Amino acid sequence: MSLSLYNKKRDFKKTEEPEGKEQTSKGSLRFVVQKHDASHVHYDFRLEMEGVLKSWAVPKGPSLNPSDKRLAMMVEDHPFAYRNFEGVIPAGEYGGGTVIVWDEGTYELAGAENLSRKEQENVLLQALHKGRISFVLHGKKLKGEFTLMQMRGKGKRTWLLMKKKDGFSSEEDVTQNERSAKSGKTLAEVAAENGVELNHPEVKKTEAKGKNKAKDEQPSQKKKDFRVITPSTNHKLQTTNGLKASMPQNVVPMLATLINEPFDDNNWIFEIKWDGYRAVAYCNGKDVSLVSRNLKPFTEKYAPVAKALKELKIKAVLDGEIIAVDEKGLANFQLLQNWQNTPSRLQYFVFDVLWLNGKDVTHLPLIERKALLKELLPAGHEIIKYSDHIIGKGKDFFKVALKGGLEGIMAKKASSVYEIDSRTEDWVKIKVNQRQEVVIAGYTEPRRTRKFFGSLLLGVYDGDDLVYVGHTGSGFNTKTLEAIYNKLQPLKIDHSPFTETPHTNMPATWVKPKLVCEIKFTEWTVDRMARHPIFMGLRTDKKAKDVRFEKATTMAKIKSTAKKASPAKKSVTKKTAAKPRQKRSATKAKTSGKQLNVDGDADQVINLNGQDVQLTNLQKIYWPQEGFRKGDAVNYYLKMAPFILPYLLDRPQSLNRHPNGINAPNFFQKDVRGKVPNWIETVEEFSESTNVHVEYLVCSNEATLIYMANLGCIEINPWHTRKDSMLQPDWCLIDLDPHTGNTFEQVMEVAKVVKKVLDAIGAEACVKTSGSSGIHIYIPLGAKYNYDQSRQLAELIVTLVHNELPELTSLERSPSKRPNKIYLDFLQNSETQTAAAPYSLRPKPGVPVSTPLDWSELKKGLTQKTWNASNIYDRVKSEGDLFKAVLGKGINLEKVLKKVEAIS
Repeated sequence: MSLSLYNKKRDFKKTEEPEGKEQTSKGSLRFVVQKHDASHVHYDFRLEMEGVLKSWAVPKGPSLNPSDKRLAMMVEDHPFAYRNFEGVIPAGEYGGGTVIVWDEGTYELAGAENLSRKEQENVLLQALHKGRISFVLHGKKLKGEFTLMQMRGKGKRTWLLMKKKDGFSSEEDVTQNERSAKSGKTLAEVAAENGVELNHPEVKKTEAKGKNKAKDEQPSQKKKDFRVITPSTNHKLQTTNGLKASMPQNVVPMLATLINEPFDDNNWIFEIKWDGYRAVAYCNGKDVSLVSRNLKPFTEKYAPVAKALKELKIKAVLDGEIIAVDEKGLANFQLLQNWQNTPSRLQYFVFDVLWLNGKDVTHLPLIERKALLKELLPAGHEIIKYSDHIIGKGKDFFKVALKGGLEGIMAKKASSVYEIDSRTEDWVKIKVNQRQEVVIAGYTEPRRTRKFFGSLLLGVYDGDDLVYVGHTGSGFNTKTLEAIYNKLQPLKIDHSPFTETPHTNMPATWVKPKLVCEIKFTEWTVDRMARHPIFMGLRTDKKAKDVRFEKATTMAKIKSTAKKASPAKKSVTKKTAAKPRQKRSATKAKTSGKQLNVDGDADQVINLNGQDVQLTNLQKIYWPQEGFRKGDAVNYYLKMAPFILPYLLDRPQSLNRHPNGINAPNFFQKDVRGKVPNWIETVEEFSESTNVHVEYLVCSNEATLIYMANLGCIEINPWHTRKDSMLQPDWCLIDLDPHTGNTFEQVMEVAKVVKKVLDAIGAEACVKTSGSSGIHIYIPLGAKYNYDQSRQLAELIVTLVHNELPELTSLERSPSKRPNKIYLDFLQNSETQTAAAPYSLRPKPGVPVSTPLDWSELKKGLTQKTWNASNIYDRVKSEGDLFKAVLGKGINLEKVLKKVEAIS
């Protein structure tokens, strides 16, 4: 089977399940068992093979009793990412119902102790095709050897799952342990948190039987009292809350998300971000092995650390950072490159424990794991150090890190579990300086007296493309110049490995992109170049193909995402799934086609998208001169919904409310916390203007659009971004804002010059009337760039336009300082800024509409009132949506900027 069948069965606009993509994991092979309350309650048993999860539906669930032969029906392959899926598949969708991760862990081919992972997969696939595979599970609940055997004569899909008699066999019913191995929750609890009922309520009764036992075997999910835990003195740790398990192998450690600034939160702990090499230590009481984050051996390379751990005679799997400290006791990453030949010593700062004294502790809250760790490690050891933390005060801690010259700080949710081979938002990192791993793809000839090379040519991967991000000639001494030069000689090639070959000031020698180094730099430029990069050292623990552009997010965005999954957040219990971002073309929205009869005085209720929307005061006059009523405005949006919704869906909205029409006072409403029905989707974001977190309304469907219209939102003002990519706008906006002394013909003249500049730099764009006095020009970005890049692009363009029309345009915002000049507004390209949507009504005389145009229509005779509520529908039915390219693939910013540079 392939993932095409998996994808064909699912509508990823409606389900939170991951889209099907092959993915090869690191380390040991993984398995997962998901309990699924669909048309019937069953267990989905999945084994990782060949980049996918081979899957079987087991109606009665796995058994530890060798006498049981459980029916297992083979189903379509699932993507590897599916192993983390826990939540609700919407009713009516394939497999609709609640899912939990009932068990998870690693596995290997039975009797394959001496085979590599690749060899095991080859044997497993051959055995799968023959109809019988035997394997050993290392899960939280399922352990030991199992066999899957195809039943002859029953079709290819019919198999049996059986347990082999071994030390893990048992007559106990393991399915009585109902709680998730990932979250500790039951099916009923996950369903309730998502605002749905179980398909089979009788599951609750089954769960109740195993409730007490589950509590004994699973870590508590309640909030902890984060007091300082005083360690005992005997160091004989009794990890009663852990789960019995053999020592894990080939652990790919948990990774953190980069954010842009520190924060305070009493539910988080803060640690030093150590400047060294990540290393997992496997200690079995006698022997110790050290392994890098990409599973390279570190034991011999950092022998003093291994020796020190061996002397402790502990049984644990530890996660930490190996650093080199100088004579002053300060960590120095460059000394770590060649620590044996420098006046430095090694230290291993341990910040987590995954396995201890025969028990898996990854599912204990972090604060408990750290208490165990502090008790385990001796105080004052010269090499092995406990990485301590503080609670809550991240901003002050960051100031200390800044003053002390540290790389940065880590922030970790105190209640977080340890997620192997996962980059999580429960751990975040905040760097003092910009740091980035980069791939060395070449070097330039040295100048003057310098030897070996002048600069290293650096890149990062964007998909399969190696993209140039700059060059560095700083941070080297004679020894490192020679050492790196010698490493590069066997890698020389005769062509550039970059997708687009960069221009270099000196002749370049190209090399295979194999070596990875780390740089520090001041900032990323608009064209994604590292400004003032300085070489810090080689990263032997990183693979070149894993080096990607690391973009910082905000803590507000992370908290917003977390809040949407919280049961306390009523307004996001429905349709909170982030829409897939791969396809951005403007698709026609499913709309009702309904129209209201607004000739009566009564309020009305209209059912849209399964929701009853209350409509009030429909006879109220909004446009007095035209006699255009509130009900007429609602009918307009009902009629135009198929055309306007593509530019509204999944976007936060700033509500500009005119409850008494265009001649009465209006007001902006951003925060709708506690003020909208439960079915309205919202998203939380930090507002820089008010310095508080604001809950914005998100337009999810036609019902939300009409709800806004009923609030008096004559015009609709969506964000430039969607809720699942809040910092990556879909378009770059140039707003031509005339002074009262300017004519609309002059505005069109400026728009034509903007088009001339856009054509010269190879940037497509769409144009529309603002519906007021100006013109809006949208450049599609495809959500590939951030707001800084979007704003700087707009600034470059308007600067070129201003240079051509200095007497007619201005870069000055204030009307009093630019009499009779059109403001070239590029500052709208920032978070929370909005513009009237295409096809939005505007609160101006004539009931004008913000109307998409063909560029050829910018000519004498066009006015802001040419297209209005009375004729826009016929125009769109005839001409189609002239703005749909805005939601397309988007421009190639790198190519555009090169052309800007050429004509500047």
